[in-house]
Amino acid sequence: MGNKPITMALAGNPNAGKTTLFNHLTGARQHVGNYPGITVDHKEGSFHQDGQQISITDLPGTYSLTAYSVEEVVSRDFLTTAKPDVVVNIVDASNLERNLYLSTQFLEMGLPVIIALNMMDVAKDRGIEIRVEKLSELLEIPIVPIIARSGKGTKELISQALEVAASSKTMEPRDISYGEDLDESLMELIATIEQTSFLSSAYPARFTAIKYLEHDDEMLRKGQAAAPETARKLEEIVSKTSDHLQATMDVYPEAIIADHRYGFIKAILRQGVLTHKFDTDRLYTSDKIDKVLTNRLLGPVIMLAILFGLYQFTFSWSELPVSWMEALFGWLGGVVENTLPDGLLKSMIISGVIDGVGGVLGFVPLIMFMFFGIAVLEDSGYLARVAFMMDRVFHFFGLHGSSVMPFIVSGGIAGGCAVPGVMATRTLRSPKERMATLLTVPFMNCGAKVPVLVLLIGAFFTEHKALYMFLFTMLAWLVALVAAKFLRMTVLRGEATPFVMELPPYRFPTFRGLVIHTWERTWQYIKKAGTVILGISILLWASMTFPGLPQSEQDLYESQRLEITETLAKQTEKLQDALTGINQEESAATLRNSIAGKVGLFFEPVSSYAGFDWRTNIAMLGGFAAKEVIISTLGTVYSMGVIEADKASSLGDRLVKDPHWNAVVAVSALIFIMFYAPCFVTVVCIAKESSWKWALFSMTFNTIFAFIASVLVFQLGSMFS
Repeated sequence: MGNKPITMALAGNPNAGKTTLFNHLTGARQHVGNYPGITVDHKEGSFHQDGQQISITDLPGTYSLTAYSVEEVVSRDFLTTAKPDVVVNIVDASNLERNLYLSTQFLEMGLPVIIALNMMDVAKDRGIEIRVEKLSELLEIPIVPIIARSGKGTKELISQALEVAASSKTMEPRDISYGEDLDESLMELIATIEQTSFLSSAYPARFTAIKYLEHDDEMLRKGQAAAPETARKLEEIVSKTSDHLQATMDVYPEAIIADHRYGFIKAILRQGVLTHKFDTDRLYTSDKIDKVLTNRLLGPVIMLAILFGLYQFTFSWSELPVSWMEALFGWLGGVVENTLPDGLLKSMIISGVIDGVGGVLGFVPLIMFMFFGIAVLEDSGYLARVAFMMDRVFHFFGLHGSSVMPFIVSGGIAGGCAVPGVMATRTLRSPKERMATLLTVPFMNCGAKVPVLVLLIGAFFTEHKALYMFLFTMLAWLVALVAAKFLRMTVLRGEATPFVMELPPYRFPTFRGLVIHTWERTWQYIKKAGTVILGISILLWASMTFPGLPQSEQDLYESQRLEITETLAKQTEKLQDALTGINQEESAATLRNSIAGKVGLFFEPVSSYAGFDWRTNIAMLGGFAAKEVIISTLGTVYSMGVIEADKASSLGDRLVKDPHWNAVVAVSALIFIMFYAPCFVTVVCIAKESSWKWALFSMTFNTIFAFIASVLVFQLGSMFS
């Protein structure tokens, strides 16, 4: 092949280990989640072996090449348009029959394919023995056993793949018999396709014919666009065949095709390829565990206990590191206070940067522990069980079982992000279920909301932090599901579609994998705080500083300082307290007179019904850009405001000491923050995935709902407190 890079595609079923192999080969830090649907778009990387540069693409996990889902369309389009030099088909050795179903379609396409027989260790544990050489001989393609997690066999796999790529021998499409009726129909379809060169640049004639018999919507659409007359002829042949099968056997062509493919696979496996050491009725380890963890009665109880345990672990272990971070930023503030002269620069660094961004970064240890706990659940395979158990609940609320994963990705356990959650809805086939999911995933407690929740819960509910975090997480799920039900009963009416989900085997997470996943997510949080949040914090500081007080008011405060200095000249301590009080009054007056202050005061007559004063309004408005900004803005507001900030050890303490805040206001604020408009990046993502109409609907609907809920909480809470 010379120095020209070889193009390689990784393809296979969900959970077969594609992304694990991709990471091992490229060293890329692509996240490996042990549940279906982790890869929605293909990922690319490169590596070298035997002096050859290889460009590799990780395709979405898919069970077939019939366009039933977005993943199948993406995979098939890539294989037919990019035409990689070699396709590495990752097959789960412990589920060989089901995984080979996709392999048969690669053979029918005539692709240059090699099978990577992954999870050989799992197959061995299950008592499954595979004669790899025999299977390779019968399928007429190279097969290499590997263990992707440890990298065993991958070097030989790539060597064999390079041989396939370098081979001048063209792979002939494999013919599988689909019975007398369909075989006759296929011959007629192929003749028409070859005669007119119909879609011949992309697909072999037989593959196109099979897709027409399977009523593949994407293929039908392409055919109509390319050659309407030929497409019509093909559809007539298919319609005649379908009617005949319905009349004689009460079955559709696609069902017969699936049956014969599995028959082809079974015929191969029965030729001494596959043997079981153990009784086939034996319960494997994962099955035994699932008897308890997914039990209809015990499963949900255990799930809630695990969730509560995650929060208990997070708060307990992060308490000391969080206090160290608070002390660090307090020390930094003191250094700047004693080093720089009074002025705008000093104010910006202390109030805009240290009190603003420092407030967000102070929660890094807590975020890290939470991400670590979630990574354990994810990599072990337990999150797939959560999705499985939630399916019945989701159907009741008009959603699809596949909606569970976007909710979890968005922060259903806490600490996710609504952007990948919104993008993960691509796996839903029903447009209305997809839209209902897409509009409600922002209700989850994403990583941006977690610090705000932790701040207010830690300040006002110190004794039961884990319990309150657990309760607010449950509330997020309940509200999201009720909102989805409302949407499905009104603007998005329609029937719920059936759901089938593969449960991957339980696995012990690797320490390296946990560290990588934890650090990746934590680093994203730190990076956001150091870039986006820093920029917004400085802009908000400026809006809270300018235009400043009129000269006449500045002169009035200056004369008060002079008068106090003359009166208490010999009483140093009293003089210092009096001057501090005047400085704080001037700072508060400056804040009220600033652009942000005036905006906050403008909304106060309405926001007061929810218990929010003008300073809280400033923070909430900043949250429209990014929810982390709420903390940085509160930090800035309460370092420029009216309370004795120098006597409070943290932002939480400042809020507790402020007369405008109490437990009822804190709960009201939490409700509003959890449910009002998604951050700007999420809104843009919703617009890209649907339209700006739905993005604006999400902002408006969420904010109105959040405000009404906050008003109810504050008013009822004030009555009973």
